[in-house]
Amino acid sequence: MPREEIISMMLPYPDRGERLVRVYLPTRREGQRFPVVYMTDGQNLFDEESSGFGCWHCMEAVRSAQAAGLGGAVIVGVHNTDPTRQPELTPISIGPPLFYPTQAEAHIEPSGESFETFLVHTLIPAAEARFPVLSGRRNRVFCGSSMGGLMALFTGLRHPDIWSAVGAFSPALLRYRREDLEAWLRSRSIREHPFLWLYSGAGDQLERLIDQSTREAELVLREIWPHDRLLCTHCPELRHHETAWEPQFRAFLAHFLKELA
Repeated sequence: MPREEIISMMLPYPDRGERLVRVYLPTRREGQRFPVVYMTDGQNLFDEESSGFGCWHCMEAVRSAQAAGLGGAVIVGVHNTDPTRQPELTPISIGPPLFYPTQAEAHIEPSGESFETFLVHTLIPAAEARFPVLSGRRNRVFCGSSMGGLMALFTGLRHPDIWSAVGAFSPALLRYRREDLEAWLRSRSIREHPFLWLYSGAGDQLERLIDQSTREAELVLREIWPHDRLLCTHCPELRHHETAWEPQFRAFLAHFLKELA
């Protein structure tokens, strides 16, 4: 029986050379294949050593799901590191992003659409060709936090034919004017509806601002999205940190795997 492992690979990234991707494969039977969770910020997913802020402990979440009889999942994490992280996770299709970039990012144009292209046309085909994963919309989900949560929601609504569910934890929707974000959400006239899991806290100043913009988006989504395909959770005591996103991810993963059962 193959043991769990983490495999690193480098993939071509639009206009920026190569990108590090780490893939977690759970303990499995010979020939067993798994659904896949694609995630941003691969540097924060598996161990404290590679993270500068905190860890999601995704391996432990998968082990827990397996122990509960929910099966397992492959986790595919794309590394997003400064100074390119915020620009490459900022789509411009929604509207002109707010806030001036930091000095380190000042020379980098927002390029969320390039990340989207990498994800859809490079990463998914590479993962499905190389690893023991199940293909098809039903077996794919995408999630991330903060800027990654924004990108997860953006990509999920742009490609509902690819994702069965999206986890947008503390999504950085405050990067856009309210009217631009609302207009973009209402423009998503689609036939397939991924399950949307939105989370926000309010335990620090940044998270309170994110909570406000997330609740504004929630009001729009409740008008245009099937109620049984939308879950919004708010934890006012929790701050903008991996310690808040870790339990949300565990619950999101369990929900995804139960849907497959």
